[in-house]
Amino acid sequence: MNAAADLVEEIETLGGKLALARDSISKRFIGQERVVELTLTALICGGHALLIGLPGLGKTRLVDTLSTVMGLKGNRIQFTPDLMPADILGSEVLETAADGTRSFRFIEGPIFCQLLMADEINRASPRTQSALLQAMQEKEVTIAGEHRPLGLPFHVLATQNPIEQEGTYPLPEAQLDRFLVQIDVPYPTRKTERDILIATTGVEEGKSTAVFMAEDLLAAQTLLRRMPVGDAIVEMILDLVRSCRPGDENAPQIVRDAVSWGPGPRAAQALMLAVRAEALLDGRLAPSAEDVRKLAGPVLSHRMALSFAARARGESLASVIDQVAALATRAEAAA
Repeated sequence: MNAAADLVEEIETLGGKLALARDSISKRFIGQERVVELTLTALICGGHALLIGLPGLGKTRLVDTLSTVMGLKGNRIQFTPDLMPADILGSEVLETAADGTRSFRFIEGPIFCQLLMADEINRASPRTQSALLQAMQEKEVTIAGEHRPLGLPFHVLATQNPIEQEGTYPLPEAQLDRFLVQIDVPYPTRKTERDILIATTGVEEGKSTAVFMAEDLLAAQTLLRRMPVGDAIVEMILDLVRSCRPGDENAPQIVRDAVSWGPGPRAAQALMLAVRAEALLDGRLAPSAEDVRKLAGPVLSHRMALSFAARARGESLASVIDQVAALATRAEAAA
């Protein structure tokens, strides 16, 4: 009984701290509350996030603010077609000492940090994009046959521009699957845009302050995994993910007609963690069916692909996922 009470207290304390973090973020990144929540979800789940939005919507500002608020050492890489893997990972250089002896010394690349902003990640060549794969999954890189661990925690927040696709390289499915969530950054509302206009064109701008330290974030990631999840929610997550695979016997007709390939087991793992974070950010002790429905799009949309016929009909993945999630929610309610 004491263990359960202690867990409740720890969860409530973390929820309060996350509320302070959101308030601090809002001093520099105004509005877009859902974008902030999903980005924090990725961090407290120990995952990575792909932010997709038009230029000028504050994606870079958000990542920079998160680095301050979460107390993480951050680096930024501007991805370009001529960027090489060594520009990200680092390389060994041959140095000559004063006595004439020579030896190799490893110079760390910008990936050796705790929060990496990969700006316009789809502008780099596939060879360079693949340099991130091992880092994102295993939190280490292998250079010259030596395994080199990255900072802890380690997160990649990548941005992608949905327009100006000329000269870009679509991210491979294996890399997309490494992102816990895909976050669509929309245009702000008129009221939010007015607040941005007032706040950013004066003499002084709002400043964010640190709320977390790296150790606090690691502790939060451990605590998140201790949050209870009801059997009904676990079954709902499994039903939802498996129903999005066109080859599954229980897949609804809309998936069979519109989806060419669906999410793998990593999607279920991501959804299981994300719904816990959603509950935590909302001040609750356990996730609900509504959390599963709300997180279905951000977790699944980059792990699925529409068929050619569905694209020709003008269908969207968001609509397909919403319909499948609604079916899963109704089935859970009926049970």
